[in-house]
Amino acid sequence: MSEATAVPTHCPYCALQCGMSLRPTGVPELPAEVVDRTDFPVNRGALCGKGRTAPAVLSSRVRLTEPLVRCPDTGALVPASWEEALAAVADGLRRTRADHGPDAVGVFGGGGLTNEKAYTLGKFARLVLGTSQIDYNGRFCMSSAAAAHGRAFGLDRGLPFPLEDIPKTGCVILVGSNLAETMPPALRYLTELNENGGKLIVIDPRRTRTAEQADLHLAPRPGTDLALALGMLHLVVAEGRVDQEFVATRTSGWEAARAGAMSHWPEQVERITGVPVPRLREAVALFGDAATGMVLTARGPEQQSKGTDTVGAWINLCLATGKAGRPLSGYGCLTGQGNGQGGREHGQKADQLPGYRKLDDPAARAHVAGVWGVPPESLPGPGRSAYELLDALGGDVKALLLMGSNPVVSAPRAAHVEGRLRSLDFLAVADVVLSETAALADVVLPVTQWAEETGTMTNLEGRVLLRRRALTPPAGVRSDLEVLHALAGLLGWEKGFPAEPEEVFDELRRASAGGPADYSGISYRRIEEEQGVFWPCPETGVGASDHAGTPRLFLDRFATPDGRARFVPVVHRAAAEETDAEYPLVLTTGRVVSQYQSGAQTRRVDELNAAAPGPFVELHPRVAERLGVAEGERVAVVSRRGRAVAPARITTAIRPDTVFMPFHWAGEGRANTLVNPALDPVSRMPEFKVCAVRLERAGTDGQDRSGTDGQDRS
Repeated sequence: MSEATAVPTHCPYCALQCGMSLRPTGVPELPAEVVDRTDFPVNRGALCGKGRTAPAVLSSRVRLTEPLVRCPDTGALVPASWEEALAAVADGLRRTRADHGPDAVGVFGGGGLTNEKAYTLGKFARLVLGTSQIDYNGRFCMSSAAAAHGRAFGLDRGLPFPLEDIPKTGCVILVGSNLAETMPPALRYLTELNENGGKLIVIDPRRTRTAEQADLHLAPRPGTDLALALGMLHLVVAEGRVDQEFVATRTSGWEAARAGAMSHWPEQVERITGVPVPRLREAVALFGDAATGMVLTARGPEQQSKGTDTVGAWINLCLATGKAGRPLSGYGCLTGQGNGQGGREHGQKADQLPGYRKLDDPAARAHVAGVWGVPPESLPGPGRSAYELLDALGGDVKALLLMGSNPVVSAPRAAHVEGRLRSLDFLAVADVVLSETAALADVVLPVTQWAEETGTMTNLEGRVLLRRRALTPPAGVRSDLEVLHALAGLLGWEKGFPAEPEEVFDELRRASAGGPADYSGISYRRIEEEQGVFWPCPETGVGASDHAGTPRLFLDRFATPDGRARFVPVVHRAAAEETDAEYPLVLTTGRVVSQYQSGAQTRRVDELNAAAPGPFVELHPRVAERLGVAEGERVAVVSRRGRAVAPARITTAIRPDTVFMPFHWAGEGRANTLVNPALDPVSRMPEFKVCAVRLERAGTDGQDRSGTDGQDRS
């Protein structure tokens, strides 16, 4: 087949949404192959191993191709027709509503769903089911950054500037991100920054591949990023580096934020974080002396029970130095999931309506209800956040419809969440593979994948993209939109839930019009012609092409009522769970380059499994020596919530008081069994990145051996 038959589209994984083309092969075992697409500006043809091997998950060998229904006699999942499966889902949801009320039915979505799916799922929950109990796994991604963005700037978009601006700035502070493994094609922006003479400061408790590229690496104790940011702001004030004119003309609230920072003197911050004062001063000099600068955060500082305040402290640093609301400067969040940005903008989040409108805002309710043709008072109010919803399963929430998520692996306190899923009266899962969560369901609905459907995604820059259908899906597979269309019909809604993506997007445009995330001026045609369109992009005239989109936010004013950015005063506080004599080490979690999120898809790709075959426990040589374990020996990591076992990986690249585990695997190596579900009071983000643990030796048979984490317990 010639290269001319390749269809331009985007990678199914992270929020870079790298451009690629797919060429059909006609072979069921590998239906498509990747062709380089060099014209897309984000990755310029570069792809990581996950992107290059993405067609492997399209194989009939690994994906679901027919519905499954649990047999009441044997308890096994057995093949069923679509009519039987959909009827079973509709009956389960209908019965639960009739017996226990609409809020007894929950809906759980995913940050990988297209904008059209996220929009329709939220609409389905609120209209068809009448439930307030809807949230999605993006709550575990960047909700703390979103909350801090909103507090400071009045608007949340992951990056307020395009990626192409990063190499042109003077200094980047990268907090809690390992781009080399999480978004490899984005590493070129940091390489180009260096080539242009810019400076890179990486803040991470591990010396990662990304940290090795830094001009300065600071390795704070996990959970102390807030103190570190406050200590740097203290030095900015003490050394006379505050941009007084910017603070006076474009911000408010400085005096309270200043007072909070001044109570965090450098020596105190060194005691809290472990970062020496001279290194703090060096970081402040690099950032303060640069004419332009950016702070970029990822899950490290955000996945904490004080994540919103932590991100707020880094925003305060940007504002105090005048590095926001100006070209080549600002704060940005490196969104993780493929549609983590768009997924929360259009209605599958517990407290939001399409267009990033607040569900408790009467004007927002009236606008969206008008588009939907229902009375505003018929829309339910805000519901539970993601973990709170999962924790309520089997109690107040007795049935769950889940799309595009695998909380058995990805949720905090995962063993508990697995138990809650098992306690449900009814569970329906729509997925492309039989994930660990799907395996617990009463009904499993096989749905189309990225290459088999058309739809829009919004990447970490706020660039709305079009993923195009390149392949015909297998006969036994339907799209999520077709599933929701059919279920709505079975539950009495014959209209209002179209299955055609462009028809859904046109309605989404109307629903978002006038909202913070205004897509009304964006069309499929424009996206194709312009390599994506940055929101907000309102429709200003007769057509949908008058507004150019907004690649760069806040250059004239911030999105607050008075146009000024707001300093938010914050002070350091301890993690929800500190170490003690019984649990003397800190566990932090993260990703590896060859796996993605819960691994439901990547763990089915032979090439990726060969590179990253399973979990591991990264620990410092001093800890390994005290414990008496060698490289590759099995180690048990124990927290107050459970126990995980994996081989030891011994390295000086991690702090001696810290251990690290990747979170992609189920079974005995499931890292999220251990983590603390303590929630940030604003964002409701769980504290994935900090919990107290101890280490124990484990034999090859899984039995604990004598020896602990160095405390000589036996």
